[in-house]
Amino acid sequence: MYKFTLELLFHIIGIGSASGLFLKDNSLHVIGDNSAYFYEYELKSSALKRYPLSENPAENITKKLKPDFEALAFYDHSFYLFGSGSTENRNKMVQLNANTKEVIAVKDLSALYKSMQVLSGLTAENFNLEGVVHAGDCWYFFNRGNGNSGQNIVFTVSDKQLSGDAKITFKTLQLPEIKGIRTGFTDAIEVGDKLYFLAAAENTNSTYNDGEVLGSVIGCIDVKTMNIDFTKQISDRHKFEGLTLQYKEKGEISFLLCEDNDSDQLQADIYLLKLKH
Repeated sequence: MYKFTLELLFHIIGIGSASGLFLKDNSLHVIGDNSAYFYEYELKSSALKRYPLSENPAENITKKLKPDFEALAFYDHSFYLFGSGSTENRNKMVQLNANTKEVIAVKDLSALYKSMQVLSGLTAENFNLEGVVHAGDCWYFFNRGNGNSGQNIVFTVSDKQLSGDAKITFKTLQLPEIKGIRTGFTDAIEVGDKLYFLAAAENTNSTYNDGEVLGSVIGCIDVKTMNIDFTKQISDRHKFEGLTLQYKEKGEISFLLCEDNDSDQLQADIYLLKLKH
């Protein structure tokens, strides 16, 4: 059984509603679900850089119009930002050069997202992608079960182009409850042959409207079986939405987490989570 420690490391002023992060080259790369910027925070200098994702970028974009970038993945020298798919204007993927942070490609994933819904039987109201991982030859998409059907699903996509006719399989997973509310996926990363994930409990049955935050858990999925190895509650008040590996050694694994404050405040809180067994 894992034991854990959780501590607030620092604040990043200038980023609101942080929803994903990735540690690379001593910099923390961050996305916000209501922003049209990609952020790079240099850990040594505490310098924050902004890179535009569109011609007229903005921060604190209104909920109705925001692209809702909820997932950040790294693969083959590129960063990939994914919209949640929870509304029609949230279906974009943006690919960035990992070195220059320049936009390489923008792709509409509407066809792929629709194929996922049809295959799994999810209605549009219950479709809400919060984490994406590239591992091996596959992409793994994590659907947060915070709609009224409560379905937490991992979609496995075997297609580099992420087209609408891609080969897709899926697995519905039963996540734990906090205070009687089912947790739902909020992010995931690959570590070895495992998929570590975050999930949060929020008192709402809507993929669009926020509710009272009841806490978060961390868990682990075996890639070979797609079964859950373990889950562990790490908070009864935080809604953690970003997860990146800091280090892994025998008996201990360390992550950096970010919290989505669901507000207009331009401040990202970064936490350190250590798991020991």
